[in-house]
Amino acid sequence: MIEFTMPALGADMDEGTLIEWLVKPGDKVSRGQIVAVVETTKAAVEIECWQEGIVDELVVPVGETVAVGTVLATLLEPGERAGRRPRPRSRPPETPAAEPTTAQRRRWVSPAARRLAQSLSVDIDAVSGTGPQGAVTISDVEHAAAREPLAKPATKTKPADRAAQMRKSIAAAMSRSKREIPHYYLAQEIALENSLTWLTSRNAQRSITERVLPAVLLLKAVALAAQRFGEFNGFWRDDAFRPATGVHVGVGISLRAGGLVAPAIHDVADKKLDELMGDLTDLVARARAGSLRSSEMSDPTITVTNLGDQGVDTVFGVIYPPQVALVGFGKPAQRVCVIDGGIRVVTAVQATLAADHRASDGHRGALFLAAINELLQQPDLLEK
Repeated sequence: MIEFTMPALGADMDEGTLIEWLVKPGDKVSRGQIVAVVETTKAAVEIECWQEGIVDELVVPVGETVAVGTVLATLLEPGERAGRRPRPRSRPPETPAAEPTTAQRRRWVSPAARRLAQSLSVDIDAVSGTGPQGAVTISDVEHAAAREPLAKPATKTKPADRAAQMRKSIAAAMSRSKREIPHYYLAQEIALENSLTWLTSRNAQRSITERVLPAVLLLKAVALAAQRFGEFNGFWRDDAFRPATGVHVGVGISLRAGGLVAPAIHDVADKKLDELMGDLTDLVARARAGSLRSSEMSDPTITVTNLGDQGVDTVFGVIYPPQVALVGFGKPAQRVCVIDGGIRVVTAVQATLAADHRASDGHRGALFLAAINELLQQPDLLEK
């Protein structure tokens, strides 16, 4: 018997609400298949299963809020026969949406459907559920709203409530980070002239949709440097540093309603720039639409925060536990620099490193930043 549990989807997540099952008992599942959707304070996250087997039992019903590590479902291994197991205890949702349909079954409403019903002034208790176990889904609410009189006024949702909860979760995670991680900080100014000149020439040969943004060069440079200096790429767990096998770069993305997420682009060091550009575009779009995957939230090995053209000169970030490093890039700006014995005005960016002193020291941190600088001075190396 294989137990499929609620994954940890970031340092600021302790629990999640199951809002949809995409499989049922008897279904065969494969590695990487999306089997459920869980709502956190930041987004609705598609949960992937990383074992193969046959679904035996869906332990947690739609609408229930459970802690990280709670068994969500059980799978049968090849040749294994079905059997019953006791259901683990889990915390019920804070706003129970249950309404008895029989003596044994409860009626569930997903949090997303409840919020939509409130915004459309739909009586959620009068909506018939068509989802798994009779759950009321977003589609059910939309169909109910379409049957309502057109003159009925709709009330607007209050995104401030969700933003406030997100801020609370972020604050808790960052407080834990500053409390538990002995941070040290380093900064280096990096001239971008070579990279920008090279990128302008490269983009001139491509259509607008095929062009690469400077942010992609920064991500690739960090990934290659992290591959070389492995003590910045991994996790601090059980009082020891655990190096990661791949470089999965968490990308800091600001959300339109407020707040921040940092989902991962996987295997950045091994990807071509065009592929990375596609991955970045897709990730930002899905993050702002509230549709991310569990692997993107749970396994970044190092994080990059890039404030871009609208930011400040320098950013000193806070490490996302259990990671051990975060690289920040401020706003590129023209600065006076000494180059080859002469004074020039060049476009430069302030690169910073926040690192965990348990896993590395300042000397290695300086070499790590120097490696990022070296790679950005030879941008053709980033293309490989």
